[in-house]
Amino acid sequence: MFMPLLLLAQVVAPSPALPEKPIILPPKAAPVTGAIDQVSLGPIFRQPFMCMDHWFGQLEYAGDALGTDCMIGGGVDGINGFTKLYRTDGRTNEDWYGWRAEVLAPVSGKVVGLLGKSTSNVPGTMGKPPAAMVQILTADGVVIVLAHLTDFRVKKGDRVIAGQVIALDGNNGMARSPHVHVGAWRLRDNVPLQIRWDLRAMAATLSGG
Repeated sequence: MFMPLLLLAQVVAPSPALPEKPIILPPKAAPVTGAIDQVSLGPIFRQPFMCMDHWFGQLEYAGDALGTDCMIGGGVDGINGFTKLYRTDGRTNEDWYGWRAEVLAPVSGKVVGLLGKSTSNVPGTMGKPPAAMVQILTADGVVIVLAHLTDFRVKKGDRVIAGQVIALDGNNGMARSPHVHVGAWRLRDNVPLQIRWDLRAMAATLSGG
């Protein structure tokens, strides 16, 4: 699970001597009383993956609220078998199918925040905040955050296109296993957005098209 970003703000907020923040420090998500707005994202992996959504009201900060945690599945050979998240017992990061998989930008935009972390968690043990992350601002003012990453392939200020490799899948921050948290909110009013996957883009990416 992705760490509450308020705690992140408390941990990584720079001193007044530093003019530039490494990330956008998210406020509380604005209340949503009507229909929940959505954002369509391209795939974040080249391999089939599954996601578990944060339900409405579970988390209250922008980037967490209505976000989702995604993991690569594998292990099926032929027509029989079950999709699994890890190869044997999952006790090492290397055992997980998603570990160090390439993470793709799900949108085009500008990298407005980047926070690295040099340590990785042992699977099954919750790590400490903050999580390593990338924040991408789209042309229509939506911030997309991808967290628990490692080995960044972009830097703050870069412009990225959807499908571009931005990092590798890691296991850091408040996480128990290798996965990528994805969250979205409108910058102008802090409204969290429900994530929907562009299944046509998904088909093209997963088929190698």
